[in-house]
Amino acid sequence: MPSTAIRNTQYDPATRILSVWFVPSGNRYDYLDVAPATYAAFRRASSKGRFFNAFIRDRYSYRRVA
Repeated sequence: MPSTAIRNTQYDPATRILSVWFVPSGNRYDYLDVAPATYAAFRRASSKGRFFNAFIRDRYSYRRVA
C-alpha cells in the first residue's frame, strides 16, 4: 500500500544514508548513519509514515537536499 506521507525512499548501506522524498512537496531529506536493520524494518512496515515518525524522525541527523 502506498504511503500518503512518503513518496519514495532510497538507502545506501555503504554510507548508511537513508534518503526520503515526502508527499506532497517532493522534498528530499537525507538521514545520516541509519542502521541497515532500521531500514529493513522501515521497508517492512505496513505504515511508512508511522514507522518514520516513531523510529527515524527526531532520532537521526538529517539534511535537506536541494
